[in-house]
Amino acid sequence: MCGRYALYGPHSRVTEALLLKYCPEYGKRYNIAPQSNILVIRRKAEVGRVGQLVKWGLVPSWSKDATIGNKLTNARGETVAEKPSFRSSFTKHRCLIPANGFYEWKAITEAGKTRKQPYYIHPTDPTDLFAFAGLLAVWRPPEGDPLVTACIITTGPNAVMESIHDRMPVILQPEQYDFWLDPENQDKEALQDLIRPADPALMSAYPVSPAINSGRVEGPECIEALNE
Repeated sequence: MCGRYALYGPHSRVTEALLLKYCPEYGKRYNIAPQSNILVIRRKAEVGRVGQLVKWGLVPSWSKDATIGNKLTNARGETVAEKPSFRSSFTKHRCLIPANGFYEWKAITEAGKTRKQPYYIHPTDPTDLFAFAGLLAVWRPPEGDPLVTACIITTGPNAVMESIHDRMPVILQPEQYDFWLDPENQDKEALQDLIRPADPALMSAYPVSPAINSGRVEGPECIEALNE
């Protein structure tokens, strides 16, 4: 799964790296949790790639209420094309979710007790960004404005992640962005082929303080390496 991540890269860097025509201000975040407003990238007809702020936790259009979004922060890549909650979004409403890095928790046994040690996983090249494969949905309540939501697609681990956790976000490469974002592209087989673990050479990981277990903890200290 992917339950926390960070996006603190300057607005200009994200705009340039993802070739965005427009990107809203999003503010530096080092401990983004589900139900937060997050930056996603989609392709807008006759404009190109644009950024948009949406809520993290997918609410399918057919939902009776928005609370289902609490459970749909991630979508398993193996079944994303068939599951009722995700298949429409996978076919027509895909996005990218930029990140400087993400967190995952490793189960560690010490003195007969098991605890969860958080790790920060980031691009090996510090100038790079991750671009998670994501899905979008629009839910229209009986009253009020439509709610736009998103989730992150996950897959099995690569060599960096397998000692930490058995899932990781699907991370796409720049040459794959247009194919993924194209709303006219409904080639499910070819899209499914993009859902695979990222090249481990592009990723690094190190332990960080368990303080990030709290969604209220914010700031650069979240990504400081833990001196074990």
